[in-house]
Amino acid sequence: MCVESDGCEMEVCSSSDEVRTLSGSMSAALRPSARDLSACSAGQRCGAAMLRLRTPATAAAILTFGNVLNYMDRYTVAGVLLDIQKHFGVGDSGAGLLQTVFICSFMVAAPIFGYLGDRFNRKVILSCGIFLWSAVTLLSSFIPKENYWVFVLSRGLVGIGESSYSSISPTIIGDLFTSNSRTMMLSVFYMAIPLGSGLGYILGSSAKDAAGDWHWALRVSPLLGMTAGCLILFFVPDPKRGSPDQHNNRIKTRSSWLCDIKALGKNQSYVFSSLASAAVSFATGAFGIWIPQYLFRAQEVQKTVESCTEQPCSSKDSLIFGAITCVTGLLGVVIGAATTRFCRQKTERADPLVCAVSMLGSAIFICLIFVVAKKSIIGAYVCIFIGETLLFVNWAITADILMYVVIPTRRATAVAFQGFTSHLLGDAGSPYLIGLISEALQKSYASSVLWRFLSLGYALMLCPFVIVLGGMFFLATALFFLDDRDKAEKTNQLSRSPSAVKVTK
Repeated sequence: MCVESDGCEMEVCSSSDEVRTLSGSMSAALRPSARDLSACSAGQRCGAAMLRLRTPATAAAILTFGNVLNYMDRYTVAGVLLDIQKHFGVGDSGAGLLQTVFICSFMVAAPIFGYLGDRFNRKVILSCGIFLWSAVTLLSSFIPKENYWVFVLSRGLVGIGESSYSSISPTIIGDLFTSNSRTMMLSVFYMAIPLGSGLGYILGSSAKDAAGDWHWALRVSPLLGMTAGCLILFFVPDPKRGSPDQHNNRIKTRSSWLCDIKALGKNQSYVFSSLASAAVSFATGAFGIWIPQYLFRAQEVQKTVESCTEQPCSSKDSLIFGAITCVTGLLGVVIGAATTRFCRQKTERADPLVCAVSMLGSAIFICLIFVVAKKSIIGAYVCIFIGETLLFVNWAITADILMYVVIPTRRATAVAFQGFTSHLLGDAGSPYLIGLISEALQKSYASSVLWRFLSLGYALMLCPFVIVLGGMFFLATALFFLDDRDKAEKTNQLSRSPSAVKVTK
């Protein structure tokens, strides 16, 4: 039996083999009975005990841990970027190219993993991705300084591995939880982005200082990544798609990939929130790479530090920026979740409106960074703290908007394509673009310390303008949010009432 939805055929199937839980549904096969346990051997009882640990809360905790490692690995390179520049002998544009190649491979792979994630076992795909990026990161620490392009290529391979995780893991949480529980769990999951990013700076600079060699910054996170991959294989279930959204039935998609893309393109809330997400990615991608460098150059102008002429270079700014990113990320996501929950009592459009206000407020404080940095590093850190907190408010909310306006069987594809567009228009080009503009401006006064500082600041001034544009996109999302949410809910209701749907042959 099939129903028609968005012009795509979808099959409605019974789900008598499912067991409801407080936060979702789980296959009865995963829940052993007491009679079965009594007849089991010691090894079988151990296996049954492991199955009992496969709860939604455990799965969410492991996936959040994996997300921390995902972003920690991504920004470890940024924590030792100055050393990498000195080791390989590259300028600002060459350094920015590392992040650009990483993001380009990430976004190209995202739609592929979105397609696979909507059709095949998701936890196997996640584990393979983790093992890939961990192995490549470890091997990249042994690349000699004559082969910079091999190092660049390795970052591209890491991007492919991490793309699988970012595209699929939120959909598993979306299928384990519902309503406010899902909002809370997604908030915790997305706290891992700033936390992992900040820990990447801290890990990179700390490992370098401890070993006296920046290469060791790339040799710690791979071991943790492989541990996370094993935990996912053993303790994370692959729940039926859309389980918590439906009580007695589930949807098994028969729609083609092209049909899914067309339906998402008609979803205006999804389109505008994806464009807003691209603005966030543009700013965070550029800041993650260049702000520690910018603050170091500001201190060179103030003559409080000496220019780095030989390795290892000072890591103080990377450590401080990493700590600020950790704190502001956690604070921003908590504020975002609490503010959204409160504002939902006032208006049903609370999710996109909270995002819009936080983006516009963030742009103001980010502009102030470039005003005060020349005179006061502490003042610049205060502006960074407030600006980043406001910017991070919308991360978990954006994911929740997607869960509301996209039907369950398209969510992995939707997450993947949102990642694709946000990276394509955002941090795929922003690190390299900022480095290119900075390098072009430096040519006028190549030997001037002041001009090196100012040129990077002028290039980074592009970020607040893009953030304002992102705020406008969130306001546009608010206009269509209720209609798109209702359409998604009606599609789920059709699956619960097979007798009420149009039958096709």
